[in-house]
Amino acid sequence: MKKHILVVSLGGTITMTKGAAPGLLPTLTADDLLRRAPALASLAEIETWPLASLPSASLGIARIVELARALRQRFAEGCDGAVVVQGTDTLEETAFLLDCLIPEAQPVVVTGAMRGNDAPGADGPANLGDAVRVAADALSRGKGALVVFDGDIHAARFVRKTHTVSLSAFRSVGRAALGSVVEDEVRFWDRGIARVPPIDSVDPARERPVALFRFAMGADDRVLKCLPDLGYGGLVIEGAGGGHVSAALMPAVRELAAKMPVVLASRCPEGPVLRATYAYPGSEMDLLAAGVLHAGDLCGLKARLLLSLLLMSEREEAGVAAQFHARAWCSPLPQREAQ
Repeated sequence: MKKHILVVSLGGTITMTKGAAPGLLPTLTADDLLRRAPALASLAEIETWPLASLPSASLGIARIVELARALRQRFAEGCDGAVVVQGTDTLEETAFLLDCLIPEAQPVVVTGAMRGNDAPGADGPANLGDAVRVAADALSRGKGALVVFDGDIHAARFVRKTHTVSLSAFRSVGRAALGSVVEDEVRFWDRGIARVPPIDSVDPARERPVALFRFAMGADDRVLKCLPDLGYGGLVIEGAGGGHVSAALMPAVRELAAKMPVVLASRCPEGPVLRATYAYPGSEMDLLAAGVLHAGDLCGLKARLLLSLLLMSEREEAGVAAQFHARAWCSPLPQREAQ
């Protein structure tokens, strides 16, 4: 019996074609994508949902929270899995949000394309086909949200867009991909990662902006000092190296940490924030002593998303710290047997 897979379209390059004027524009719906890939009908019973037609930079956190709620409802009604197609610019962020919000075992697979659908060598049809295969495969259950791109299967927790134009733009930073689609067969090489309980009681009506501040040589504190008056509810600092800022920023950081959650990530593409190596003013030890929370090996983008969700769920300070502790480090998860 074929699996029932929901294909949700949010827009993005995979739905874009060229018109008479220069440049790509979104023109295709989820149904259009399936009509261009008729072989997908043999893989699963596919239902389409044209939720939006937007470039991914215009997607917001609240929209993805509502999508997660809708997918959970569909899973409760018997849907076996979902594929979400969208633009690649914020694809890793959508996948991470869905991973934080959906505890069900049904696979949620996010994919897209680097080339427009009518371009020579368009990668959208292959990516969509692989995503449907992964969503319909029993071994994908219980692994959380996945990103399928250019034949590779990535955990949402680790995947990053690492190139602006390459067809292999996505990779799992700091570890190998979970698996691949080889000769139309889904193969998992990695045991996966431990699932963390979902963030519940998330209400988009409580959304408060979270600032992302990337430290750079010579940066001053004027932006930081403005955050409370501008209504920001939290801050993520992408520190240099193992998580460092200048000594001149520390008074402003201490003041902010007394008013709102402040999280320390690293601007480096790989590696965790340090905890107890350096003790100079502006070091990771100085920042943590000031009440700044530790993002582990979460990048700044994902730390900001996690803090945004926690603020929407009205977590107390201890609850915010506990969630970052749980999600900042992930241990291996034993391979699930086919069901």
